[in-house]
Amino acid sequence: MAHIKQAGTTKGNRDSRSKRLGVKIFGGQAAINGSIIIRQKGSRVVAGQGVKMGKDFTIYAMKSGTVRFGTKRGKQFVGVEG
Repeated sequence: MAHIKQAGTTKGNRDSRSKRLGVKIFGGQAAINGSIIIRQKGSRVVAGQGVKMGKDFTIYAMKSGTVRFGTKRGKQFVGVEG
């Protein structure tokens, strides 16, 4: 008789790849046009001046300049100056 005895141990032995989320360019550092500043799930950090948010909540620079982080009304935001 053909039986599979060890299939139960390897069935659930998989894991997904990490998504490499987080801040890519920190405050005070230079960003060029189109460079990714933050990769995130959901809008934890909102887009300020000089940046835009993509459909996957990635925040990227719309112009070259210096990255600045701040807080307004309890919400954290990021912008590009210069």
